[in-house]
Amino acid sequence: MGILGGTFDPVHIGHLIIAEGVRVELGLEKVLFVPAGQPWLKLQHAITPAGYRVEMMRLAILPNLHFELSDVEVERSGPSYTIDTMVELKNRLGAQADLFFILGCDALAQFPEWKEPSKLIQLCKLVVVPRANLALPDLEGVERRIPGITDRVSYVATPIIDISSSQIRERVARGLSIRHLVPDKVEEYIAKHRLYLS
Repeated sequence: MGILGGTFDPVHIGHLIIAEGVRVELGLEKVLFVPAGQPWLKLQHAITPAGYRVEMMRLAILPNLHFELSDVEVERSGPSYTIDTMVELKNRLGAQADLFFILGCDALAQFPEWKEPSKLIQLCKLVVVPRANLALPDLEGVERRIPGITDRVSYVATPIIDISSSQIRERVARGLSIRHLVPDKVEEYIAKHRLYLS
Protein backbone atom coordinates (compact mmCIF):
# COMPACT_ATOMS: atom_id res chain seq x y z
CA MET A 1 0.00 0.00 0.00
CA GLY A 2 1.23 3.47 -0.87
CA ILE A 3 1.13 6.15 1.81
CA LEU A 4 1.06 9.85 0.94
CA GLY A 5 1.10 12.20 3.89
CA GLY A 6 1.06 15.97 3.96
CA THR A 7 -0.65 19.07 5.23
CA PHE A 8 -2.85 19.17 2.10
CA ASP A 9 -3.80 22.81 2.69
CA PRO A 10 -5.40 22.38 0.19
CA VAL A 11 -4.98 19.12 -1.71
CA HIS A 12 -4.30 19.82 -5.41
CA ILE A 13 -4.03 17.87 -8.64
CA GLY A 14 -0.26 17.49 -8.23
CA HIS A 15 -0.85 15.32 -5.15
CA LEU A 16 -3.31 13.14 -7.07
CA ILE A 17 -1.02 12.78 -10.10
CA ILE A 18 1.92 11.73 -7.92
CA ALA A 19 -0.19 9.17 -6.05
CA GLU A 20 -1.60 7.65 -9.23
CA GLY A 21 1.83 7.61 -10.90
CA VAL A 22 3.39 5.73 -7.99
CA ARG A 23 0.43 3.37 -7.72
CA VAL A 24 0.63 2.38 -11.38
CA GLU A 25 4.44 2.21 -11.54
CA LEU A 26 4.73 -0.03 -8.46
CA GLY A 27 1.54 -2.00 -9.10
CA LEU A 28 -0.01 -1.01 -5.77
CA GLU A 29 -3.63 -1.80 -5.03
CA LYS A 30 -4.22 1.31 -2.91
CA VAL A 31 -2.75 4.67 -1.97
CA LEU A 32 -3.68 5.95 1.46
CA PHE A 33 -3.78 9.74 1.92
CA VAL A 34 -2.89 10.85 5.45
CA PRO A 35 -3.57 14.52 6.21
CA ALA A 36 -1.34 15.75 9.02
CA GLY A 37 -2.82 16.90 12.29
CA GLN A 38 -0.11 19.37 13.32
CA PRO A 39 2.99 18.81 11.16
CA TRP A 40 6.12 19.01 13.28
CA LEU A 41 7.89 20.98 10.55
CA LYS A 42 5.13 23.62 10.58
CA LEU A 43 4.54 24.10 14.29
CA GLN A 44 5.06 27.86 13.92
CA HIS A 45 2.71 28.17 10.92
CA ALA A 46 -1.04 28.66 10.99
CA ILE A 47 -2.76 25.90 9.05
CA THR A 48 -6.39 25.39 8.15
CA PRO A 49 -8.28 23.32 10.76
CA ALA A 50 -8.04 19.60 10.11
CA GLY A 51 -11.78 19.14 9.52
CA TYR A 52 -11.67 21.30 6.41
CA ARG A 53 -8.50 19.68 5.07
CA VAL A 54 -9.86 16.16 5.62
CA GLU A 55 -13.13 16.97 3.86
CA MET A 56 -11.30 18.52 0.89
CA MET A 57 -9.22 15.35 0.65
CA ARG A 58 -12.32 13.16 0.81
CA LEU A 59 -13.87 15.11 -2.07
CA ALA A 60 -10.63 15.03 -4.09
CA ILE A 61 -10.15 11.26 -3.97
CA LEU A 62 -13.80 10.24 -4.30
CA PRO A 63 -13.61 9.44 -8.06
CA ASN A 64 -10.60 7.08 -7.68
CA LEU A 65 -11.42 3.65 -6.24
CA HIS A 66 -7.71 3.05 -5.57
CA PHE A 67 -7.44 6.04 -3.23
CA GLU A 68 -8.38 5.97 0.46
CA LEU A 69 -8.34 8.51 3.27
CA SER A 70 -6.94 8.00 6.76
CA ASP A 71 -7.56 10.32 9.69
CA VAL A 72 -4.94 8.55 11.82
CA GLU A 73 -2.88 11.74 12.26
CA VAL A 74 -5.68 14.25 12.76
CA GLU A 75 -7.21 12.04 15.46
CA ARG A 76 -3.91 11.96 17.35
CA SER A 77 -3.07 14.93 19.57
CA GLY A 78 0.26 16.73 19.42
CA PRO A 79 2.71 17.07 16.53
CA SER A 80 2.42 14.60 13.65
CA TYR A 81 5.45 12.34 13.20
CA THR A 82 5.66 9.83 10.36
CA ILE A 83 7.18 7.15 12.61
CA ASP A 84 4.10 7.19 14.88
CA THR A 85 1.81 6.94 11.85
CA MET A 86 3.71 4.01 10.36
CA VAL A 87 3.69 2.12 13.67
CA GLU A 88 -0.07 2.63 13.93
CA LEU A 89 -0.70 1.63 10.31
CA LYS A 90 1.39 -1.53 10.76
CA ASN A 91 -0.69 -2.38 13.84
CA ARG A 92 -3.91 -1.83 11.91
CA LEU A 93 -2.91 -3.53 8.65
CA GLY A 94 -0.78 -6.30 10.09
CA ALA A 95 2.98 -6.81 10.25
CA GLN A 96 2.96 -8.47 6.81
CA ALA A 97 1.65 -5.32 5.09
CA ASP A 98 4.13 -3.73 2.68
CA LEU A 99 4.06 0.05 3.11
CA PHE A 100 5.51 2.40 0.51
CA PHE A 101 5.90 5.92 1.89
CA ILE A 102 5.85 8.53 -0.89
CA LEU A 103 7.97 11.65 -0.45
CA GLY A 104 9.54 14.37 -2.55
CA CYS A 105 13.26 14.46 -3.23
CA ASP A 106 13.51 17.55 -0.99
CA ALA A 107 12.07 15.56 1.93
CA LEU A 108 14.62 12.78 1.41
CA ALA A 109 17.41 15.33 1.88
CA GLN A 110 15.84 16.28 5.25
CA PHE A 111 15.14 12.68 6.23
CA PRO A 112 18.04 12.36 8.72
CA GLU A 113 16.37 15.11 10.80
CA TRP A 114 13.09 13.18 11.04
CA LYS A 115 12.10 11.37 14.22
CA GLU A 116 13.67 7.86 14.40
CA PRO A 117 14.59 7.59 10.70
CA SER A 118 16.44 4.28 11.13
CA LYS A 119 13.35 2.67 12.65
CA LEU A 120 11.16 4.25 9.99
CA ILE A 121 12.98 2.57 7.11
CA GLN A 122 12.42 -0.79 8.80
CA LEU A 123 8.65 -0.18 8.75
CA CYS A 124 8.30 1.07 5.17
CA LYS A 125 10.07 1.53 1.88
CA LEU A 126 10.64 5.09 0.67
CA VAL A 127 9.37 6.05 -2.77
CA VAL A 128 11.02 9.27 -3.88
CA VAL A 129 9.37 11.44 -6.54
CA PRO A 130 10.86 14.47 -8.35
CA ARG A 131 10.08 18.06 -7.44
CA ALA A 132 10.25 21.02 -9.82
CA ASN A 133 13.69 22.65 -10.05
CA LEU A 134 15.22 20.31 -7.45
CA ALA A 135 17.95 17.76 -8.05
CA LEU A 136 17.88 14.36 -6.41
CA PRO A 137 19.72 14.47 -3.07
CA ASP A 138 23.08 12.86 -2.47
CA LEU A 139 21.97 9.41 -1.34
CA GLU A 140 25.53 8.49 -0.32
CA GLY A 141 25.49 11.36 2.18
CA VAL A 142 22.12 10.25 3.55
CA GLU A 143 23.41 6.65 3.73
CA ARG A 144 26.35 7.76 5.91
CA ARG A 145 23.87 9.19 8.42
CA ILE A 146 21.26 6.40 8.12
CA PRO A 147 23.01 3.12 7.24
CA GLY A 148 20.84 0.84 5.13
CA ILE A 149 18.61 3.52 3.66
CA THR A 150 19.92 2.99 0.11
CA ASP A 151 18.30 -0.45 -0.03
CA ARG A 152 14.99 1.01 1.14
CA VAL A 153 14.71 3.82 -1.45
CA SER A 154 13.29 3.65 -4.95
CA TYR A 155 12.71 6.49 -7.39
CA VAL A 156 9.55 6.87 -9.46
CA ALA A 157 9.64 9.46 -12.24
CA THR A 158 6.14 10.86 -11.86
CA PRO A 159 5.21 13.92 -13.96
CA ILE A 160 6.52 17.13 -12.40
CA ILE A 161 3.54 19.35 -11.67
CA ASP A 162 4.74 22.75 -10.51
CA ILE A 163 1.79 23.54 -8.24
CA SER A 164 1.95 24.20 -4.52
CA SER A 165 -0.72 24.58 -1.87
CA SER A 166 0.76 27.96 -0.91
CA GLN A 167 0.30 29.19 -4.51
CA ILE A 168 -3.34 28.12 -4.40
CA ARG A 169 -3.94 29.89 -1.08
CA GLU A 170 -2.36 33.06 -2.49
CA ARG A 171 -4.49 32.88 -5.64
CA VAL A 172 -7.68 32.50 -3.63
CA ALA A 173 -6.72 35.42 -1.40
CA ARG A 174 -6.15 37.56 -4.52
CA GLY A 175 -9.45 36.51 -6.08
CA LEU A 176 -7.79 34.55 -8.90
CA SER A 177 -9.08 31.32 -10.43
CA ILE A 178 -7.85 27.98 -9.14
CA ARG A 179 -9.78 25.95 -11.73
CA HIS A 180 -7.80 22.92 -12.95
CA LEU A 181 -5.31 23.38 -10.08
CA VAL A 182 -7.59 21.56 -7.65
CA PRO A 183 -10.43 19.10 -8.32
CA ASP A 184 -13.74 20.83 -9.09
CA LYS A 185 -15.36 19.66 -5.85
CA VAL A 186 -12.44 21.06 -3.85
CA GLU A 187 -12.74 24.40 -5.66
CA GLU A 188 -16.45 24.51 -4.79
CA TYR A 189 -15.75 23.60 -1.16
CA ILE A 190 -13.12 26.34 -0.80
CA ALA A 191 -15.56 28.91 -2.20
CA LYS A 192 -18.49 27.68 -0.09
CA HIS A 193 -16.52 27.82 3.15
CA ARG A 194 -14.65 31.00 2.17
CA LEU A 195 -11.28 29.40 2.88
CA TYR A 196 -8.01 31.24 2.26
CA LEU A 197 -9.59 34.66 1.94
CA SER A 198 -7.41 37.35 3.50
